Amino acid sequence: MSNETYYIEGPVPETPEPGEYPSPWKTTEVVGTRRPRVDAYERVSGAARYPSDIVLPDMLYGAILRCPHAHARVTTLDVEAARSMPGVAAILTDTDAEAQLKWPWGQGESSPIFVRECLFEGETVAAVAAETPHQAHDALRAIRVEYEVLPHVSDHDAALADGAPKARETGNRQGEVESYSRGDVEAGFAAADVVLEAEYSTPYEIHNPMELHGAVARWDGNRLTIWESLQGVYSSQARLASVLGLPLANVTVSNPYMGGGFGSKLNTSKHTVIAALLAKKTARPVKLFLSREEEQLATGNRPGVTMRLKAGVTNDGTLTAFEFHGVSSAGAYPGGGAGLNDWQVRDLYACDNVRCTNESAFINAGPSRPFRAPGHPQGSWALEQMMDALARAIDMDPVELRLANLTTVSQARGNQPYTSTGLRECLVEGAKAFGWAEATKKPAGSGHLRRGVGVAACSWIAGGGGPPSTVIVKMFSDGSVNLNMGASDIGTGTKTWAAMIVAEELDVPADGIQIENADTATTQYATPSGGSKTVPTESPAVREAAYRVRQQLVALAAEQLGVEPEVLTLGDGRVFKEDDADTGLAFRDIEGLRRRGVVVGVGYRGANPEGKVVNPFAAQFCEVEVNTRTGEIRVLRFVGAHDSGRVLNRLTYDNQVFGGIAMGIGFGMTEERILDANQTGKMVNISLHDYQMPTAMDVPADMAAVPIDLGDSEANATSAKGLGEPVTIPTAAAIANAFFDATGVRVTHTPLNPVQTAALLAAKREA
Repeated sequence: MSNETYYIEGPVPETPEPGEYPSPWKTTEVVGTRRPRVDAYERVSGAARYPSDIVLPDMLYGAILRCPHAHARVTTLDVEAARSMPGVAAILTDTDAEAQLKWPWGQGESSPIFVRECLFEGETVAAVAAETPHQAHDALRAIRVEYEVLPHVSDHDAALADGAPKARETGNRQGEVESYSRGDVEAGFAAADVVLEAEYSTPYEIHNPMELHGAVARWDGNRLTIWESLQGVYSSQARLASVLGLPLANVTVSNPYMGGGFGSKLNTSKHTVIAALLAKKTARPVKLFLSREEEQLATGNRPGVTMRLKAGVTNDGTLTAFEFHGVSSAGAYPGGGAGLNDWQVRDLYACDNVRCTNESAFINAGPSRPFRAPGHPQGSWALEQMMDALARAIDMDPVELRLANLTTVSQARGNQPYTSTGLRECLVEGAKAFGWAEATKKPAGSGHLRRGVGVAACSWIAGGGGPPSTVIVKMFSDGSVNLNMGASDIGTGTKTWAAMIVAEELDVPADGIQIENADTATTQYATPSGGSKTVPTESPAVREAAYRVRQQLVALAAEQLGVEPEVLTLGDGRVFKEDDADTGLAFRDIEGLRRRGVVVGVGYRGANPEGKVVNPFAAQFCEVEVNTRTGEIRVLRFVGAHDSGRVLNRLTYDNQVFGGIAMGIGFGMTEERILDANQTGKMVNISLHDYQMPTAMDVPADMAAVPIDLGDSEANATSAKGLGEPVTIPTAAAIANAFFDATGVRVTHTPLNPVQTAALLAAKREA
């Protein structure tokens, strides 16, 4: 399976090979400019209908009873009092025939929809549908449940220790130890002038999208329609059809707007199946959206990792060996988004001798899900701090050490060459934009306020896109245009850059293009929008579809004008001769277009180049101010230099960079799921008051994006690569390196909050 679809279980449909792609753009007039979203008015005015906005006639509201314990067995479940409460229309438990279904967790493992053996706080026990949300939740409180509380384990390191409580009957180890190696690691360390070793760790992070997880379900006979907040309508359709035993044609999933997901909504969830079951039982539509507390417990997380990294370097800056060992957990069940913690160590820098091992444990906590570059921010936290420490140990500039160890091949994939690798340019141009040379010469300060600068780099294992993707572009007889694509716009401006591509090819206003997207009943197949694949996957198909319309328009106009198609071009809603603009036709005046009524172009995504790898690269630079008395850190400025190929919309490009930096600040400085490991195993910071995400006060106003476009025509027909993931990967490590530059204190456990940093600074003063 391609690493672009690492989060998809099973095969994906094939699409036909595209025809001859149009030649690479030389210059563009629309693509690459700064353009507000084509649906901006709908979004800000409230006209856009998100799944959580859906209200249907005669609709009920669903709610789920969840286990309040980290590990427990249901011994008594009595719903009779709840059945008679006002407004209650249906109650479902594991004893109901319609609920006798299996929920697939992945890796061949499944569990009942409603469980008696609860492996984490938040497991589904029962569900209610009622006339109002309040009545549904009142009914949940009336259900009498008795639990046998069982021993729990909340930490992945503790779970693998001898004598640890069992997270589940089969034990705590998940799978075999994963290993990777190349070269001779022992010889590499022997050849090094400096060998350093350190332990790094990161806690579990919660996605917390603005729009909560949930769905509205409606049955029409044996046909199910779902409005769901998620990142891929076709993946949801496939999961729902499989679990419910329905033909794919009988399941429609629609999601033209959604309020964020960050990987947690790459596939449908149990709550959507439960909504469908309640709707079937009551013969009425059911709306079931989770609470913020349920989000924290049951919709995924970025797994925490404990990492041991050893590295060797010569005095001239040549890396000689890496040795990595990681321990993590996907939670109580096999979950998506676990693993890849060592990918940066394996592949980012040229090193002949590398050995990596990874272990995974089951713990009594909610299952993981992919979270904006799964595994990579964790691995970068370790590797990029180690690179900074190595540079200081050999008295070398941290940027120069990275430049001395670049590679043009993917070492972990058999030394296949990259279609482009702009890491050198990211480091060089990013350093210029940041003023790195000048900043590193400035003194940190002599008082209690100290300043420091840091750098970190990365690659992203995916971000190259790939088939399948099918896009349809139509031009009607009056020259108006329709764009039809299955991809979700997860808040990143997908519809806008797609319209800009059509506008570039057909020379029509982007704002006037009517767009249909993310509906299995009306739009074309697309894989979920994740892994930074949407731009490089869908944009070539969009361009080809528009190009096919262009070819037909030119042919029809040439026939009417009595000229060869080669002499014609498009502009301002017309087809005309390149050397004689007066000889031409408005689109609406092309007789062949009027006769047909509509001209259709179909675009497909072709395969990536054989034997080559398409990946984005990045380098980020930051400056911080540290109050050495309190441990408080202010991030003053950030520069993100990214080789993500061609920029399609500079406005949304910049905002992706800024948003990724903000999320990286959360990962590095504020966010941490805290479980009561010694007593209850419950999450103790379950609210957004206690689970602290960064606010505008934590994000610097001074941020800049530096696009690096190497004109990668091998990557695809638009020369674009992914951006969403790389912008988060190196952020936390850059902050940690800047903190060290300011204070001389290395922080190896996230988050860098004042509780931790003040203690470390005090320990340094007392040493």
